[in-house]
Amino acid sequence: MAPDTTVNWQPAEQASPDARFRRLDSRLIVETVRTLHLRIEARFPGSGLAQVVAEMSRVAEETVARTHWIQKPHFYIRGAVALLCLSIIALVWSLLHHIRHVQFDDYTSAIQAVEASISSVVFIGAAIVFLVSWENRIKRSRALKAVHELRAMAHIVDMHQLTKDPESYSGLSASSPIKRREMTYFELNRYLDYCSDSLALLSKIAALYVQEFQDSVLLSAVDEVESLTSGFSRKIWQKLTILETLRRAAAAPTGPEEAPDKPD
Repeated sequence: MAPDTTVNWQPAEQASPDARFRRLDSRLIVETVRTLHLRIEARFPGSGLAQVVAEMSRVAEETVARTHWIQKPHFYIRGAVALLCLSIIALVWSLLHHIRHVQFDDYTSAIQAVEASISSVVFIGAAIVFLVSWENRIKRSRALKAVHELRAMAHIVDMHQLTKDPESYSGLSASSPIKRREMTYFELNRYLDYCSDSLALLSKIAALYVQEFQDSVLLSAVDEVESLTSGFSRKIWQKLTILETLRRAAAAPTGPEEAPDKPD
């Protein structure tokens, strides 16, 4: 007897009930920022980068609160919209009721009443459109302000890596008058790597704002932050490539080996 090869088909929602990997978890992002701060503080205590990432940790916590506020409906605005909608319904009902009782003698007054009712409906409809868009504009304004702060923090992180020239730490360039922290090749590699990790986390924090709030203007601003951090990371990885090349050159023998003397 042939084995039963029937496949029990299940919808996609039931086939993969774990949706953790389909959306960003703000709690895990906050924990990752805290972990990065502890790593930087342990290797480079009191450094400027550690202070920036400490502030980033606070910003990440504030982002969680802001995104929750953005996701919540503003009931006082929606209540005003509901009242205006009821006002339009009442006006339309009154208009229809008045038309049914129109007589030829008061035709002029009826036309005036109809015109006034239509004007009222138009103005109330415009007020509804304004209030509906007003809620989105309030949320967008608060989110854009936070995204601008993240953009500024990305530039601050980039400023910290600008002074980390691989050649100056390898001794190949002239001595710089700028006071800097003494680092080995490995420590400079880790410092630049931490800068790249910080930029990546900034883009993840920015992405939280558009995860539940669908707005084209805000989405464009978040995309700009992601493009900015990606560009800064490419500069860092160029430095890491140069640093690795210098490290290998320093580890290589300085001159050709002498050939052994031939016996007479």
